[in-house]
Amino acid sequence: MSTTDPRLRALAHPVRLRMLSLLWSAPLSAAALARELEISHALASQHLRRLNAAGLVELADVRTRRGGRERRYRAKRGSALSDQREGQALLAESLARNLLDRVARRAPETAGVTTDAELWLSPEDWAAARRRMIAIMTELHDAARPPHTPGTVRVGATVMAFEMTDPASED
Repeated sequence: MSTTDPRLRALAHPVRLRMLSLLWSAPLSAAALARELEISHALASQHLRRLNAAGLVELADVRTRRGGRERRYRAKRGSALSDQREGQALLAESLARNLLDRVARRAPETAGVTTDAELWLSPEDWAAARRRMIAIMTELHDAARPPHTPGTVRVGATVMAFEMTDPASED
């Protein structure tokens, strides 16, 4: 049996990863997620239940809509997934699939930022850079608006930065 964090297993599916991204901007129902992701309502509900069971989303509110009850969920803030070592390959694979999907939907002739690096930094420089990356992603999440809000542009951002082992010390 795997000891991988259930939150990481929940994010192993690209649809759930996209759902979680959408739920940062505003509470959404399974029906709204289904429309946005172009999947069935049943499939959206199933993925939403999995995210909820893993503690990655929480019930934001219940509204009466068309004679029924609509449950809207939001992303739960404060996850320490980046500090988990176990299951990081699974998360990286899911992020890579999601990145490929986003790149395929990149708006032509628009500005972007692309970088890749394997660097040697002082512990102080690494800690400072990590804090800045966290601040930038927090700023993006805090500024996020519901899908299709007038005056907004759709943005994809993926960051996975970490300290690596030293191959010389592994001998």
